[in-house]
Amino acid sequence: MEVPGRKGFQGTIVSRAWDHKCMTIADAPPLVAAAADAAVRWHPGSSFRLDQTMFPLMRGNADPSFASHSSGFWMAFTTASGPVTMRLSAGGVGADSFVDAQAWGPGAQDAVAGVPRLLGADDDWSSFDEPAFHATLPRLVTEARRRNLAVRLPSTGRVVDSLVPTILEQKVTTLEARRGYRYLMYRFGSKAPGASAPPGLLVPPTARQWLAIPSWEWHKAGVGPQRSATVMRALQSAVALERLAGLDSAQAAAKLQTIPGIGIWSAAEVVQRTHGCPDSISVGDYHLAAYVGYALTGEKTDDAGMLHLLEPWRGQRQRLVRMLYLSGFRKPTFGPRMTVQDHRGH
Repeated sequence: MEVPGRKGFQGTIVSRAWDHKCMTIADAPPLVAAAADAAVRWHPGSSFRLDQTMFPLMRGNADPSFASHSSGFWMAFTTASGPVTMRLSAGGVGADSFVDAQAWGPGAQDAVAGVPRLLGADDDWSSFDEPAFHATLPRLVTEARRRNLAVRLPSTGRVVDSLVPTILEQKVTTLEARRGYRYLMYRFGSKAPGASAPPGLLVPPTARQWLAIPSWEWHKAGVGPQRSATVMRALQSAVALERLAGLDSAQAAAKLQTIPGIGIWSAAEVVQRTHGCPDSISVGDYHLAAYVGYALTGEKTDDAGMLHLLEPWRGQRQRLVRMLYLSGFRKPTFGPRMTVQDHRGH
């Protein structure tokens, strides 16, 4: 079954439970079907890097909802139809590149239907690569783009899954936030469905499950009352939150910022993942402004200075920042470090 509006989709969705909509397992290529509840092979139509595309979605290398090893890139999440485990594996070269997706669990069909969007089928770099625009870019960026033509900006369409860990990262170090997120995942996440799921792979809590977490568990996770209250406040409207995936990224970011405790930084971090937004910038990030300043001018700058530097490339600013990160550039490491606060013993 072809997925409408998804460029580069040339595969077949295969399902045991939904044979009235899809081909049967017997009709499917054995490599793609492989005992999954649903499966698809997606052809991006050009070179494709699965690892670079999926990297922004992971909350560190120890994110319990992701696993990467020789059998493929695994992830667990909840769809409208229920939880799912999905394995992605890439193959082919250049225009013959493909990604096989196999899914297990009640949400399998929903998951494979969303594979093209997830992997960046809607992410169009043509205006960024247009010669006249390319000529305006710093050499550091053009060199990085030349070496990384196979990267896409992913779009999960799952707002709650992106919003909760983003809130946990507000005004604390990444180390502290991810430690707290892992604690809550291990306590309240659920085992990924399917016998093929890697050991320890977990489905993040649903909005209802997040809302049921008692205050002392947030405390044990090192999550202060301001951040836990923001999670609770935001998830009271979880259904409305998920509808934001159907808006464009600017509208979604604006709607998110109407929730007390959700500002421009949090909204940008979310739509970068849920919408594959090519322009949103995480204003207020502890490191980003200085990084961009050093990369583009050799000097540190603040948020206002960063926005001024990036203004000539409005509409493509997130793509430019992604290329800066992929360039390998590292800013000087001198200067004060943000203190890790541990609230768990208090």
